[in-house]
Amino acid sequence: MERFKAAHGVSTTPQVFAAGERIGGYSELARRLGVKPRQPGGRSYRPVITVFAIAALIALALGNGAGGFMGMALALLACLKLMDPPAFSRSFRKYNVLTRWLGGYASVFPYLELLLGLALLARLEAAPIALLALAMGLEGGVSVIKAVYVDKLDLDCACVGGNSRTPLGLVSVLENGAMVAMGLWMLLRG
Repeated sequence: MERFKAAHGVSTTPQVFAAGERIGGYSELARRLGVKPRQPGGRSYRPVITVFAIAALIALALGNGAGGFMGMALALLACLKLMDPPAFSRSFRKYNVLTRWLGGYASVFPYLELLLGLALLARLEAAPIALLALAMGLEGGVSVIKAVYVDKLDLDCACVGGNSRTPLGLVSVLENGAMVAMGLWMLLRG
């Protein structure tokens, strides 16, 4: 294969030939035939649904209830964001309102989310934690609603990290709504 690549001056295989002429790889063939090349991996809510399903199963297995479920979900989501912070920040900045005013918010957000998750898992349902959850959920929900339903932007959600193909939309609004509900629940119980 390496000899073939060197002989034809190409970096990928397979290569398509027609009537002795090298056309190229898949993209070049698609262009020549006037066909739009397939994009690898379509957009899906599967990553965020998977996180919430796993969080629910862990909370159920540990008997942690709703607070444990939300704590686990937030910790898992923060973990995914922290795997590639620059990619998360780039994606988040495209739609998050607060980040436009406070540029550093995108860098701090995953840590705040992790703090909330750990506080819930440790059952530290203090007013500051509840207020943080409420503020982050409200701001996030407003940002998503503005981007998707007002500005009509077709963006990927940064909720599971910056390199996902998870559409920004209703699931993102519901995710932020859950954080608001959690914050309100803690305040009312407190």
